[in-house]
Amino acid sequence: MSSNRYLTKSRFKLALECPTKLFYTGKKNKYADQKLDDSFLLALADGGFQVGDLAKCYFSGGHDIKTLDHAQALAETGKLLEQDQVTIYEAAIATETLFIRADILVKDGNRLWLYEVKAKSFDSQQEDAFRNKNGTLKSNWKPYLYDVAFQKYVIHQALPEYTVLSHLMLADKSTCCPTDGLNQKFKLVKDENGRKSVEVSQDLREEDLSVPLLIKVNVDAQCEQIYDGTDPNAPPLLSFPERVNLYADHYARDVKLATPISVACGTCEFYLKDSQCQSGLKSGRDECWKEELGWTDDELKCPTVLDVWNFRKKGQLIDNGCIKLTDLCEEDVSPKTDNKPGLSPSERQWMQIEKCQCEDDEFYLERDGLQREMDAWVYPLHFIDFETTMVAIPFHAGRRPYEQLAFQFSHHTVQQDGTVAHAGEYLNMKQGAFPNYEFVRALKAELEKDKGSIFRYSNHENTVLNQILRQLQQDGREIPDRDELEEFIKSITRPTKDTANPWQSARSMIDLWELVKRYYYDPATNGSNSIKDVLPAILNSSTCLQEKYSQPIYGADDGIPSRNFEDWTWIEMENGKVTDPYKRLPKMFQDISDKDMEILSDDDEMREGGAALTAYARMQFEEMSDYEREEIQKALLKYCELDTLAMVMIYEGWKDLLEQG
Repeated sequence: MSSNRYLTKSRFKLALECPTKLFYTGKKNKYADQKLDDSFLLALADGGFQVGDLAKCYFSGGHDIKTLDHAQALAETGKLLEQDQVTIYEAAIATETLFIRADILVKDGNRLWLYEVKAKSFDSQQEDAFRNKNGTLKSNWKPYLYDVAFQKYVIHQALPEYTVLSHLMLADKSTCCPTDGLNQKFKLVKDENGRKSVEVSQDLREEDLSVPLLIKVNVDAQCEQIYDGTDPNAPPLLSFPERVNLYADHYARDVKLATPISVACGTCEFYLKDSQCQSGLKSGRDECWKEELGWTDDELKCPTVLDVWNFRKKGQLIDNGCIKLTDLCEEDVSPKTDNKPGLSPSERQWMQIEKCQCEDDEFYLERDGLQREMDAWVYPLHFIDFETTMVAIPFHAGRRPYEQLAFQFSHHTVQQDGTVAHAGEYLNMKQGAFPNYEFVRALKAELEKDKGSIFRYSNHENTVLNQILRQLQQDGREIPDRDELEEFIKSITRPTKDTANPWQSARSMIDLWELVKRYYYDPATNGSNSIKDVLPAILNSSTCLQEKYSQPIYGADDGIPSRNFEDWTWIEMENGKVTDPYKRLPKMFQDISDKDMEILSDDDEMREGGAALTAYARMQFEEMSDYEREEIQKALLKYCELDTLAMVMIYEGWKDLLEQG
């Protein structure tokens, strides 16, 4: 059997999401795939690409099997396993139809210690972190536990003479980094073929590894629970071995394993974007729906329950055969007020459905409520946006894995007479620097000049500032302006639910995202409240904005002051519609495909702006020229500036729509 028809651990994980995906995966010239092509880039965006190589440092003297050839990797592993004691990195184990590469495999006599390394945080102080109170496995841990269970199963099948002890190796957020600059000792490099890898510095010292940042967690009990139980998502009455054999058989024969339509279809990556319609690629999701539902191409274009914002009855309705929005009735949603200003969530859901059914493409604006909100605002208005990341290996001694790092902000102002300006920005470019306190100092300098209202989009900025507040409170080092920074944070934020001593602030940031959900809906957003969907909708509704920003006034001497643009025109029309301003930004990376860049820049795909955090990670860990670093810096500044300008445009658009009556 050809090795490329093995069921690997990544394919097994894919089958757990949906068995039909096994038929679509890997066929790059046939089915569109909206996941990142570059697995290393995905690891960067997830914030933990160094974790695998750090784990190896805790198992000194291991043999690293680097070849990608299955047969050669199997031969090298077999030879090493002839030793009585040995540690192997990327060990290859296979049966006739199954194949794994184990991150770390340690042999001692007839025992094998299996370690699956994951860039995921773990609280070692938490009791039974993997299980719910009723004893079932937590959904957020199941992909990782099933991954280990699959590997352990393959080893048992291939090497039955061994006892296998299975572990997850995770970033322990209860530990503190023992030294400064540890993360800088794991560099991202490329070989002559362009293949990326991590290079561990020769300067790595024993002190750097004196406090393990990664914890080894035995998961044998959880594996046994998986082997003994029947997962609710599994085909009925199939045991774990039967599931594995079912997936392996269908993948080996390249035969589609049909799966009923479900809510999971909403996150399927095998679909065509509008920009790919002429690519010649197929949509796997469309094929499934045609085969399962008998739908035509025209029916596939119909909005479905999967499009409804924040709707928890999707699965129930799909099971009952109510899939198209035209199939739904008001009782399916039961819209009712929540006794708060504007639309309740259920009222907004029904509005989305009703406008679809009536083919009503007019926007909704709750004028009185929005006007009351705006009348309470204090000028000048301040619009801010943060870019942040969380790294597995801290930049400084005393910091914990996956502490929040705030490395960039942008700040726009609007005066009462409507004057707009890009008032300020901050970007940390220093490799290995802990930027949070300097970040807050710069933000404080921007916002303390007046008492104007401050705006954010979504809860991210409030969460980040609360986290930095806790860092300030817990930091044992001398920080001369600690009290001033803490008071400033409290003056513009709301405390989070877990805050021991909550406070109240008259100048707490106003969330434009919440105002969108309460007072504004445009069918053009298809239910999304992402700023990258709301902005084009506002621009297409406001002739005032179109006239203003179709001129090269942004960054012009007599126009809107900008720190990163000159004589820039934000609005261009195509087929009577405004071109999305985000699509006019410069490309951030030259070595990333357009598709991957689009995914990284999509807030719905990568949390909190994948492009920015990936760029920051690359500047921190990758060897690059001064020119490349400068180009990424310019792109980062432009991206973040547009985020706050987009907020300004939404405000201006609302003002225009309110004045239109």
